[in-house]
Amino acid sequence: MSSDQQDFRARGRRVLEIEAAAVLSLAPRLDASFDKACQLCLDCRGRVVVTGMGKSGHIAGKVAATLASTGTPAFFVHPGEASHGDLGMITAMDLLIGISNSGETDELITILPLLKRLGIPLIMLTGNPRSTLGEAASVTLDIGVREEACPLNLAPTASTTAALAMGDALAVALLESRGFTREDFALAHPGGTLGRRLLLRVDDLMHTGDGIPQVTPATPLAQGLVEMTRKGLGMTAVVDPAGRLAGIFTDGDLRRVLDRGIDVHRTPMGDVMTAHCKTIAPGVLAAEAVHLLELHKINALLVVDEARKVVGALNIHDLLRAGVM
Repeated sequence: MSSDQQDFRARGRRVLEIEAAAVLSLAPRLDASFDKACQLCLDCRGRVVVTGMGKSGHIAGKVAATLASTGTPAFFVHPGEASHGDLGMITAMDLLIGISNSGETDELITILPLLKRLGIPLIMLTGNPRSTLGEAASVTLDIGVREEACPLNLAPTASTTAALAMGDALAVALLESRGFTREDFALAHPGGTLGRRLLLRVDDLMHTGDGIPQVTPATPLAQGLVEMTRKGLGMTAVVDPAGRLAGIFTDGDLRRVLDRGIDVHRTPMGDVMTAHCKTIAPGVLAAEAVHLLELHKINALLVVDEARKVVGALNIHDLLRAGVM
């Protein structure tokens, strides 16, 4: 390993150590001010508006996004644009979270009179609680760091990491206080994997009506194979005259039948079907269907109602296409 490579790693480790120490130093500072900040957010009847300039602005955008996705309606406002019309986005029912390491950011100080006029609470995340913004805030959370990870002690590094961590602490504390659930999270993330797993139900994915492969117990096996091929699900339901499930016949069953040398033209489906097959209800989460397939090492499921009537069918490919597995 060259000396340059060793230097790269040493510098990288130094950055991580400084930023880790900055985050750890925040925990002992969580006091009644943090409690008050959380309560102000819970009491807010409007939206939590998060703002900051420069690197703090980038952190503010992420904090707003985290709050919004965990049950606290929030959005980011650029403080520079705020004094040029975007203040109209803020109402008297809102709350403002400002992020400024120095506590002297001009663009944030400029909007203080409006906040006072509207009576909007201000929560400041700052490294200088005795600054203009720190003193003007309803609640000030100290996110000061001993040093930046930048060797010049100039580029915002440890300070922005600390601000981000404090924002996460607020968001998660509020999430737990609101009783925010996995299902609530999924509603805010319908396009994500978790959202699909927690929102999609079997009846959202199953084949219905003419798309269900089904035959009667008296149907010759040859005709049953035609039905399986036509519907393309790798199986067929075997139902009685009332549409109630009698059994299932799958591709795997076919291989076993052929090994036994059974006459496909003379053998009825009732003689070769699996009578006690795994089924699922239509309103069950699709993730449960995945669990059943994996648990029993099968590729398809029939969907039945309370009267055991077949109302749908789905296979592993339907679940894969839906992104549930």
